[in-house]
Amino acid sequence: MTLPDHFLMALLNLPVGTFTGTSGNRRYVVSHQIVAGGRAHKLVAHELGGSDYISLNLYLTRPDIALLRPCEMSAEKVTDFVLTLVPDVQE
Repeated sequence: MTLPDHFLMALLNLPVGTFTGTSGNRRYVVSHQIVAGGRAHKLVAHELGGSDYISLNLYLTRPDIALLRPCEMSAEKVTDFVLTLVPDVQE
């Protein structure tokens, strides 16, 4: 699967650490970690008050190659989540 640039930018621009946000009509607590010296991103999200769960790893293997590895769910589910996720404003 070739990852669109807008997906990569959306994921890379998410806050690092734990935060809350909205995707679709659902609220989530999200954890975004950068690991392996910046060459990998881990994202896990749990729906607040619900059962939805999102988990993915993104590996930046070269400047022009990114590998998305969803954890036991479809790539479409995780890409839709990232593209529609709006983090809450942190004060």
